[in-house]
Amino acid sequence: ERETDREERISAILKWLQNAAALPQLPRRVEAYDISNLGNDDIVASMTVFTDTRPLKRDYRRFKMKTVTGADDYASMRETLTRRLTEYREGNEKFALLPDLFLIDGGSVHARTAQEVLREFGLDIPVLGMVKDDKHRTRALAAPDGRELGLEGNPAAFALIGRIQEEPHRFAIDSPRRSLC
Repeated sequence: ERETDREERISAILKWLQNAAALPQLPRRVEAYDISNLGNDDIVASMTVFTDTRPLKRDYRRFKMKTVTGADDYASMRETLTRRLTEYREGNEKFALLPDLFLIDGGSVHARTAQEVLREFGLDIPVLGMVKDDKHRTRALAAPDGRELGLEGNPAAFALIGRIQEEPHRFAIDSPRRSLC
């Protein structure tokens, strides 16, 4: 019965997120991205994956920027998603599954940048930015068109998005250098 309760909670959170963000389907697989500037020339992007609200660590990836110099989050996100989707297009099995939702650390401009890359690849997958407040805590989700979806009405969704937002940052900083793509 305990597993059934957990599944019902997960289902409720995913349905709330689907409805709040007007997603075409339940976001069962979510990819979250963050850009970490570990010094001006050491820019690393991280990709974390959640399935049914749980981290799927075997699918996590880190990308060291190859074409971006200096701290430019938008160019870094563009390079990261271009490389990720190129791997998908070329049939790399480590990138074979596409998510139901992309979550990008940052606001609507970050989400719009990611959406542009997806469109360049002919993909129509929802993208939302994860917006932090002045205390560096998740405050809202931002659509590429600038609309914000507040999370305060659903404590479980608020907690989930906060956990998802922290994971790529933690992964970028904690991971050994040898795991870079």
